[in-house]
Amino acid sequence: MDYFEYANGQLHCEGLPVAEIAQRAGTPTYLYSARTVRHHLERLTQAFAELDPLICYSVKANANLALLKLVRDTGAGFDVVSGGELFRALRAGADPSRIVYAGVGKTDGEITYALKHDVLMFNVESAPELHALNQNAATLSKTARVALRINPDVEAHSHAYITTGKKENKFGLAPHDALELVRKELPRLKAVQLRGVHAHIGSQITETEPYEQAVRRVVDFVENCATAGHPLTHLNMGGGFGIFYTDHAAKYADELAEVIIGPAKTTGLKLVLEPGRFVVGNAGVLLTRVLFVKKTPAKRFVIVDAGMNDLIRPALYQAEHVVWPVESDRDPRTTSSPDLAPADVVGPICETGDFLAKDRPFPDVQRGDLIAVFSAGAYSMTMSSNYNARPRAAEVLISDGKPRLVRRRETWDDLVAPELEPRDL
Repeated sequence: MDYFEYANGQLHCEGLPVAEIAQRAGTPTYLYSARTVRHHLERLTQAFAELDPLICYSVKANANLALLKLVRDTGAGFDVVSGGELFRALRAGADPSRIVYAGVGKTDGEITYALKHDVLMFNVESAPELHALNQNAATLSKTARVALRINPDVEAHSHAYITTGKKENKFGLAPHDALELVRKELPRLKAVQLRGVHAHIGSQITETEPYEQAVRRVVDFVENCATAGHPLTHLNMGGGFGIFYTDHAAKYADELAEVIIGPAKTTGLKLVLEPGRFVVGNAGVLLTRVLFVKKTPAKRFVIVDAGMNDLIRPALYQAEHVVWPVESDRDPRTTSSPDLAPADVVGPICETGDFLAKDRPFPDVQRGDLIAVFSAGAYSMTMSSNYNARPRAAEVLISDGKPRLVRRRETWDDLVAPELEPRDL
């Protein structure tokens, strides 16, 4: 569910006309609904209430400070995968004791930064990383609390680039290797303390079976750790919960909880979840204007002012977003439009892969019309770039009935601001 709806032929966000916001903010602009973010966090909290989980929002999905503060105010913690994400979470007022630090490639500087701020736990992905944590913690006379990330070799049935729980992926440890690490290496490492187990099997997962398989394999590992003399305190099942894009295949929170709670409850451990897309994905749209409509013998191209530098998901993952005019008598998410002629909605980037939608039934539009790209709250602005020397978009958050500019649009001066010009050239 989200709070974007068509009324009187116009798209609204939390009751406010989207066109008026775009008129003030310009385009391209990301527009977020605070009410949607809160609603999705409430759904997760209620679905898993039996285990009172620690929900650690995944910062990589959307790292805008205003959104992070909004998430913090709900009582959630954070999942970070870099020093920069940790910096953002702390800047937003996060409690370090509610932050888990994941990622396969933590640098010594990042590890030190996280240790100094005493984050709850590091999700460890390899034996060398565990040794690096031990060395850095010992240097600081600290103890690094860790969870071993298990790779359960589960097929998540999502795009190959966002599947993370197969044995051929770079993430985590095979259960057998992790147990050997616990038995043979851990006793010699005096500056690390094993507290938990972590599993994250992918992103945009729209089935419950992968979670059912993963949690049972993780529970087996928990039992083996206890047998080896290392009882744990936390069971982290990651995130990856799918959302609605162009279809309704995704599962609801209570359906996910149904397959996770039972096995997790048998361990008696504190459950941790790391949702990102589930929280913010449907809470955002990308607003863009039509520059030109170009017709060729083969295609109709709707050329807009947002490109793959603003939203790379269609080009990178072949992702499909609902793309539709802001002014319309029908909601494309609930009403199909097979009677319309197809079009490619494309951006201004000099790449054939620069598209937002391909061969979609699309109404007639003209220069200046406002277009909305739905379900653009996650992995959109965080993956944007300055390719083709294009300034990044503005971001607007609607909260309590008010639109607030939460990131100004970049300028051309911003593009060159970090660069140094040698005087002797």
